[in-house]
Amino acid sequence: MTSLSREFKGHAALSGAALIYGANYVIAKSVMPDPVGPNSFILLRVIGAAFLFWMLIIGKWKFPERKDWLRFLLCALFGVVTNQLLFFNGLALTTPIHASIIMTSNPILVMLFSSWILGIRIKALGFLGVISGSVGASGIILSAHNLSPGEMSPSSLGDIFILINSASWAMYLVLVRTLMDKYHPMYITAWVFALGIPFVIPFGGTGLMSVPWDMLSTGQWLAIIYVIVCTTFLTYLLNMYGVFHLSSSVASSYIYLQPLLAALFAWLFSKLGTRDYLGHFGWDQLIWASLIFLGIYLVGRSQSKRYKPTD
Repeated sequence: MTSLSREFKGHAALSGAALIYGANYVIAKSVMPDPVGPNSFILLRVIGAAFLFWMLIIGKWKFPERKDWLRFLLCALFGVVTNQLLFFNGLALTTPIHASIIMTSNPILVMLFSSWILGIRIKALGFLGVISGSVGASGIILSAHNLSPGEMSPSSLGDIFILINSASWAMYLVLVRTLMDKYHPMYITAWVFALGIPFVIPFGGTGLMSVPWDMLSTGQWLAIIYVIVCTTFLTYLLNMYGVFHLSSSVASSYIYLQPLLAALFAWLFSKLGTRDYLGHFGWDQLIWASLIFLGIYLVGRSQSKRYKPTD
């Protein structure tokens, strides 16, 4: 297997995950917070995804080595529990605009954690990629909603939740990379979700019982299934595959695509339905998008020689 084919497969997987995330902004919003609350939705996601992952490895599973249990538990806490709880609850308190902008801090945090935990030196090219992607993502979000940078304000608690969520996901991407030297990504993800279940039950168990399941429409059921199967199950697989073939920093840089894709899906759903998900989308967004792709390219160039997976 050539280095080029590894990189192509990794980028293809991360692009697929970004597409799913982009559609999720509109689809998940149709059922949250009513009739399904954020904590209850998280419990559904974790249990549903854990079941699907364990079905994939049925008959092949085994316990991790004793010395790796702590790292598996940390991956569950950072990648599933803290990440999902704080994102959904933060989004409930702040605006999607604030949340999307704050989430672009993820590549910066990945670089910092990689330097701290893995001893990876931060290169100037990587910093330039982070800056380019951040400017492009912020430009798309602000221009799509006809806002100026000075209008950013309220719900500071929600903003703090989103920032901690971003740091949590960054830590997960760094921690899980070392486990991939020993375990298959699918095996890792199955255990991570299984270990996360006991921690999310206290938050979403009660609310789940109050959901009027018999009153849900077909569209709402499809939205719930999409979030569990696609947004949770498939994206974790695709992200792990991408990290395996590339690096944690490259995988995190794809977060810059989410504002662009979310805007595109919002425009599409607005045209197909009766609800206006996006008031404006034009050539200015395409210009900002070019900075997003430049940021991904620069971060990828700065990281491409750091990880060399074996055949």
